[in-house]
Amino acid sequence: MLPAVIAFGIAFFCLTLWCSVTVARIRDIPTWRRFLPISLFLIAAAASLLRAFDIPEVANAIAFPLNLAVVLLSFREIRGNRRRRELGPSV
Repeated sequence: MLPAVIAFGIAFFCLTLWCSVTVARIRDIPTWRRFLPISLFLIAAAASLLRAFDIPEVANAIAFPLNLAVVLLSFREIRGNRRRRELGPSV
């Protein structure tokens, strides 16, 4: 069971990182919306590192919800960007 949990954690970390970097590379959206997912990702990573200092309560309460928010926000921005590209430039 432990290898499955580790594999899920690594896959979710990579998905979160990929999503946040992809959104940061989109030039069509305002700067604060470009860097919101990556900043939330870094806050979640810092909260996860608190487990190393025997403060797991903060990590359990903050890290996973922030990572989930990063994925949801990123998918929304990526989908919106694809939709805007499909519609073409507005006149």
